[in-house]
Amino acid sequence: MAQSPESALSGSIDSYQVEDRKFAPSPEFTASARLTDPSIYTDGEDYENFWATQARDLITWFEDFHTTLEWDLPNARWFVGGKLNVAYNCLDRHVEAGIGDRVAIYFEGEPGDTRTITYAELLDDVKRFTRVLINLGVETGDRVCIYMPMIPEAAVAMLACARLGAPHTLVFGGFSPDSLIDRINDAEAVVAITADAGYRKGKPSGLKTNIDVALADCPTIRNVVVVNRCDTDVEMTEGRDLWWHDLMADADADADAVPVDSEHLLYLLYTSGTTAKPKGVMHTTGGYLTQVAWTHREVFDLKPESDIYWCSADIGWVTGHSYIVYGPLTNGASVVMYEGTPDTPRESERNGDDPAGWAKDRMWDIIERYKVTQLYTAPTAIRAFMKWGEAEPAKHDLSSLRLLGSVGEPINPEAWMWYHRNIGAERCPIVDTWWQTETGGIMITPLPGITETKPGSACRAIPGVFVEVVDDEGNEVTEGGGYLTITKPFPAMLRGVWKAPERFFDTYWSRYPGRYFAGDGARLDEDGYLWLMGRVDDVMNISGHRISTTEVESALVDHDAVAEAAVVGAADPLTGQAIYGYVILRGGNEPSEELIEEIRRHVATKLGAIARPKQVVAVTDLPKTRSGKIMRRLLRDMAEGRELGDTTTLADAGVMSQISGSSA
Repeated sequence: MAQSPESALSGSIDSYQVEDRKFAPSPEFTASARLTDPSIYTDGEDYENFWATQARDLITWFEDFHTTLEWDLPNARWFVGGKLNVAYNCLDRHVEAGIGDRVAIYFEGEPGDTRTITYAELLDDVKRFTRVLINLGVETGDRVCIYMPMIPEAAVAMLACARLGAPHTLVFGGFSPDSLIDRINDAEAVVAITADAGYRKGKPSGLKTNIDVALADCPTIRNVVVVNRCDTDVEMTEGRDLWWHDLMADADADADAVPVDSEHLLYLLYTSGTTAKPKGVMHTTGGYLTQVAWTHREVFDLKPESDIYWCSADIGWVTGHSYIVYGPLTNGASVVMYEGTPDTPRESERNGDDPAGWAKDRMWDIIERYKVTQLYTAPTAIRAFMKWGEAEPAKHDLSSLRLLGSVGEPINPEAWMWYHRNIGAERCPIVDTWWQTETGGIMITPLPGITETKPGSACRAIPGVFVEVVDDEGNEVTEGGGYLTITKPFPAMLRGVWKAPERFFDTYWSRYPGRYFAGDGARLDEDGYLWLMGRVDDVMNISGHRISTTEVESALVDHDAVAEAAVVGAADPLTGQAIYGYVILRGGNEPSEELIEEIRRHVATKLGAIARPKQVVAVTDLPKTRSGKIMRRLLRDMAEGRELGDTTTLADAGVMSQISGSSA
C-alpha cells in the first residue's frame, strides 16, 4: 500500500497560508450571490432529503422516484423508480420554456473560426444525429465510442447518445490507437464517431488515421461517422465510414427523447493506469445529473440569463463531461468551447512552425471578446500563465470575470495568489475544487458566497457529502495528514467498473471497510480546512520521512525564479528514496550552479532539510499529456536510469530528450 503522508505534513502546510490570510467573499459579491447562508451545510446533514430536494428542483422527471437511496455497500441506487432523459433536461425543456434563442455554445476554433449555437439550434442538431444513430442500427443500451476534437459536434454526439439511451465512451483525442483498441473492445462499442483531424498549435492533428489503425483489432464496430473538421485527406472505407455532413443532411429532426431509468448507464469513462488495464468507470443518469447540475449552479454562482461560463478542459475528460456539457446545459447556461491551446500562432503566423512568435494571450483575448464571467481551468495552465508573465493578461479587459475556478490537481498557494491578483483583480472568489473521474462531480470546494478561502486549500466538502481524513489503521484524523476517505454514498458516485465488480470493490472499498478510499492524501489544519496532497502514490519516503511531491513542488514554485516544477522520488541506496526536482525558470533567469543551489536551499528553508532535493534540473518544458497533466512516472524512469515507459500520450514526444540533455 502507498506510504502515509502523515509525518511529512505536520506543520509544513501552514507556511503556505500566505501570512495566514483568509479571503472572505466581498460584500459586492455576496449582495447578489445565490448562496449566502451557512445553514446549507446543516441542511446537507440529512443527505438523503437534501439530494432528493435538489433532484426534484433541478431535474425534469418523466416519472418521479419513490425511493431516494438504496445502499448495499459498495452498490448505490439513487432516485429509485424515477425515469428521465439527460438530453431532454439539457435541451428540450429549455426550448419548451421559451429560451430556445439563448446561446448554448460559443465555439472558438483554434484557427479563429467561430460559431454561435442557440439551444433551439443545438436541439435540432441533436435530434438529427439521434436519428442518424437510429438509422445506423444503434439501440438503447448499445455503446458508442466518441474520439473527437473540441468542436460542437462532440457535444452533439454525446447528447444524441444520451437522448437514445446509448451509453457513450469518450476517448481523449491525444490517445493512441492502442488506447482506442483497449477502450472500444472493453465497451464493445458498435459505432465510432470521429473527425478527420482537429487543430492544435496551428496544424491539423489527425484522428481518423488512428481510428483506421485501431479498427483492425476492433470487431464490434460496424460504422464510423467522420466530421470534416480540417479538410485533410483521409481514407473512407466503403460501407463502414460515413461523412457526418451527408448523414445529417438526410436525417429528420424527429427523434424523441427515450425515458430511461435513473440508474441507466449514461457513460463509461476509462481511467489509465501505468501497468493495469484501463478501468471503465460507470456513471448512471439521475444521481449523476443531479449532483453535476447542483454543483455547477451553486459552486459557480450561476446566473444563466446573464453569465458566460468557460471551462477550459477538454471534452474527453470527466471535467468536460460534467462541467462543459451536462451540468451547464442542464442549467441553461451559455458556455464557451475553445478548440486549441493557450499558446497559438498569431493571425499572420498560423501556418508557421516557430513557437517564439506565438500568441500567449489567447485565453485573455477570448475572455475579453465573449465577456466571460466564470473561468474554470487547471493549476498547470495557471503556472504556464505565470511563466509567460503578467503582461499577457494585462493586455486585455478582464473586468467581465466575477468568479474563478481551479480543477485537476491541488493548486499551490503561489499560483492561487497569481490567479487572484492578475486574473481576478483581487475581487473574484476562487473556487478550488477537488473531485475525480470516479466521483463524477465536485466534492470539496468553497461555496463562493459563504466560504472564507485560504490560498491552496479546497476548504471543505459540499453539503450532502461526507469526508474524513484517516490514518493507516482507518482512525479519523482531526488535525494533520492522512488519507482522504468518503463515508457516505453520494449521487454522482461511480456505479462500478465495467465488467469488473471485483476490481471495483478491491480498488475503492477494500482498504478502509465501509469507506470509499479516494487514493489521495489530505491534511486538516487547525481551522478544519482540507488541503489536498495529490495521489498518495506520489508520497516519497526519505530516510523514513514521508514527504509529498505536492509539498516540494509548492516550495520550488515559491522561489521567485521558478515558474513551474515537477518532483519525483527515485530509488537511493542511502535514503531509500531521493528527491529529484525539475523546474522551468521564469523569464529573465538563466540556469546556473549558484541559482540551482539557491533553489535547493529555499526548499530546505520552507520544508526542512530532509526535503532538500538531491538534484534540481532546469528544463525548458515538462512531460505533459495534451490535457496538461505532468507524467511524473517518465521523470521517475529517467531519474532511476530506466528505459522510458509509454510516451504515446505526451503532447510533445521530444520533451524527454530535451530533459535528458538538461540533466546530462
